[in-house]
Amino acid sequence: MRPTMRRRSLLVGTLAVAPLLVRAQASKPVALPLRFGADVALADAGLAGALQHRFGRDTGLAVQLVRTPALPLLEALGEGELDVALTNVPGAETRLESEGLAYDRRAVATGRFVLVGPTARHGDSGGPARGHDVAAALKWWREAGTDARAQLFLSANDGSGVHLAEQAAWRLAGLAPAPPWYRVAAAGTALVTDARTQGAYALVEAGVWAREGGAPLSILVDGDERLDEPVHVMRSFRSMHPAAKLFVGWITGSRGRSVVAAQRGYRVPAG
Repeated sequence: MRPTMRRRSLLVGTLAVAPLLVRAQASKPVALPLRFGADVALADAGLAGALQHRFGRDTGLAVQLVRTPALPLLEALGEGELDVALTNVPGAETRLESEGLAYDRRAVATGRFVLVGPTARHGDSGGPARGHDVAAALKWWREAGTDARAQLFLSANDGSGVHLAEQAAWRLAGLAPAPPWYRVAAAGTALVTDARTQGAYALVEAGVWAREGGAPLSILVDGDERLDEPVHVMRSFRSMHPAAKLFVGWITGSRGRSVVAAQRGYRVPAG
């Protein structure tokens, strides 16, 4: 077998040959880094970066992390502009898979979305200070009479996992959000940061909240199963990076699961 073919065989091998791969890479690294796209929340929460660094440490392979909202990220994956993607929008993922543009979709983690807002304000007029039903909370908030000068809801509005989860929550509540009390977060500013600055309500990712949340806001709704966040990894059919298969196997194997278990706001999926 020619040397080039031998190196490629090692790269596309399973986790069983990982020790051989590490030794091979020590003398001959892959020329191009693996392009690893992750939804903005999964990057901001630290999950994607933790997986990236631990995989690089274990294998010696270079991984380039690309932070992008889930929907444009999946589009880039379908076009072959990314090698692998970590996303939290199951419906869009299965559509891309059914179109034959991505494959090898596997569960990586389970997170959740939470509704945050000013605690004292939410508790006014007999409203619940904390609950487990996002639709009921949104209905109460609107029926209590929102005032744009005092109450504001911020949306990511970027095609990210949290944006799609928020849209689903409004549908569950049977409400159509609209200005002036409903606004888009400032461009270039993290949703959690903008919401804290403005003292606004927002639906955010629990992992990001654990890292960046705090006063004057607190969690108002948590534990609604409809706000669960399945996180999956997928490979692109149009990109054939030799390390992609190994990466997917690693992050869904025992090493990757240990990284997930150590991250605040996430748990290892069953099975």
